[in-house]
Amino acid sequence: MPAIDVLEEKILRRIPLEILITSGILALGVSVLFDALAALFFFSGGAFSALSFFWLKNSLSRLLLQDKKKTLKSGLILYILRLTLILAIFLFIILLFPKKLLAFGAGFSIVVLIFLGEAVFALTRMKQWKN
Repeated sequence: MPAIDVLEEKILRRIPLEILITSGILALGVSVLFDALAALFFFSGGAFSALSFFWLKNSLSRLLLQDKKKTLKSGLILYILRLTLILAIFLFIILLFPKKLLAFGAGFSIVVLIFLGEAVFALTRMKQWKN
């Protein structure tokens, strides 16, 4: 059982780095297909996604160490703050750069691609599918 926890922690630590690297590589392709500003917004979306994942992982680790009543209140406040910041950034982009919102959203969504890759990687490493 401890080996699984070590593997999960290793995966969770590398996900933000994988998001940054993948969004950086794909931003190069976006710059070729579109323009440099779209590539910058794409990479910024990926960077913000990595930062958001890192923040969520660390805050959940700290929250789970608290008592149950305090955890619920702190977790709710933290999640509302996180959601508000994400919406504020999207609103800022909508107001100032409406044509680049899709590039930012695509970069922000790289986390889904990374989770899918990690899931496929984990499934290929499993020795058995059923108990």
